[in-house]
Amino acid sequence: MAGLDWDAVEMARRVQSGEVSALELVDASLERIAAVDSNIGAFLYVDDVGARQSARRLDSELTRDQKKSLPLAGVPVAIKDNLVTRQMPTTAASKMLQGFMSPYDATVVERLLAAGAIPVGKVNLDEFAMGSSTEHSAYQVTRNPWDISRVPGGSSGGSAAAVAAGMVPLALGSDTGGSIRTPASYCGVFGMKPTYGRVSRYGLIAFASSLDQVGPFSRTVRDAALLLHVISGRDPHDATSVDVSSTAPTVVVADPTQMRIGLPEEYFGDGIDPNVRTQVDAALETLKGLGATLVPISLPHTRYAIATYYLIANAEASSNLSRYDGVRYGFRETAPDLIQMYSRTRSQGFGDEVQRRILLGTHALSAGYYDAYYLKAQKVRTLIRRDFDQAFESVDLIVTPTVPDLPFKFGERALDPLQMYLTDIFTVTTNLAGLPGLSQPIGLADGLPVGLQWIAPALEEERILGMASALEAVLPVPSWPMQGGLSR
Repeated sequence: MAGLDWDAVEMARRVQSGEVSALELVDASLERIAAVDSNIGAFLYVDDVGARQSARRLDSELTRDQKKSLPLAGVPVAIKDNLVTRQMPTTAASKMLQGFMSPYDATVVERLLAAGAIPVGKVNLDEFAMGSSTEHSAYQVTRNPWDISRVPGGSSGGSAAAVAAGMVPLALGSDTGGSIRTPASYCGVFGMKPTYGRVSRYGLIAFASSLDQVGPFSRTVRDAALLLHVISGRDPHDATSVDVSSTAPTVVVADPTQMRIGLPEEYFGDGIDPNVRTQVDAALETLKGLGATLVPISLPHTRYAIATYYLIANAEASSNLSRYDGVRYGFRETAPDLIQMYSRTRSQGFGDEVQRRILLGTHALSAGYYDAYYLKAQKVRTLIRRDFDQAFESVDLIVTPTVPDLPFKFGERALDPLQMYLTDIFTVTTNLAGLPGLSQPIGLADGLPVGLQWIAPALEEERILGMASALEAVLPVPSWPMQGGLSR
């Protein structure tokens, strides 16, 4: 049962009907991981013993109770390693949490288990989810399955690479400014950032609390819809979670002739790789051919988005990461006094990128700079949200390129943090506005995937999924990059 055959909806149906066992699915996933992950580096921890035990237990339960309905019965899932798990270590790809075992599961993990899914391991990320390339992990880099000399995007690069390489059909990631959609675009899979509050953040190690959101990776729209349905909904442990009905478990394909789709001029200007632009323009022509109405719009405050995002995100990160002081848990460096212990612990426990963001955020929150930087950024954030509100008065959805470029090679942007930050120029606005966004693979350029980003009003994930499904029918996901070996 090769990774090429993965289809989560179909696999769950077959397990429920007894055509295949959960153990067979888990064995296939673990065999695929063993065969290819030494070249990719997606997994930080593989729970082969625990996954097989869970699969056997599920098979036994389904044998005893044949009427039991589990939407993800036996489906192997990878978990980003900033979501806490009781049975597997959680490190956030940082030395600061090396070997940490959580006493509880994140709410999204609990919901996966309740739906019958089998977590097979924890996957790599940029340390504390701070990065766009998965080069900033304390343990290893993750490589793009389409070309192992290139990055998979970040920070959820391990999640995207695991799905793209056929190691699992589904994975969970987190998105603070594009950390699901960027690697989804770079790896040629679907990746969705839900509306802020749609999915509980309880058990997600915080980066920037007003921006973070957990979401799915998949190979198909309907798999993304099913996983989103399973993890969505109100959680009493998370006061920011929204008390609305969960998303639908199945996709209702939209009628493109009834859709007005906005094309923001600020997202189609200079700076886009010509190869990316060609693929995006072709997808737009396809949408037009399906009968959709394409409407030029403007989101004028987009030009302030990167500065606004990095002020707010880094300020919140400096606050959230202050808890890692070497006193209560995590890494501790010995020192002759308390102040030196704090200093040595944090300088040796955090990597360079995390330290950079803590310093920037602390500066933005410091006396004399708070009003000029952080408070001003919050005001601009409101203007960005208003831009979207006004746009959605005249259009149903907005489409943009997911990222302006193709996956870059390792080390290309290591000495230029600003260039790295600009990778997220098309994705940070949805986090600032709290809106849902999805990256959909639309083709290849120079043998590398290109993604199209869908944006909808708050809590309108079904609208995105419906239109993405209509486009998917005529623009299928690019062929798998790995047929048991490496593409390059």
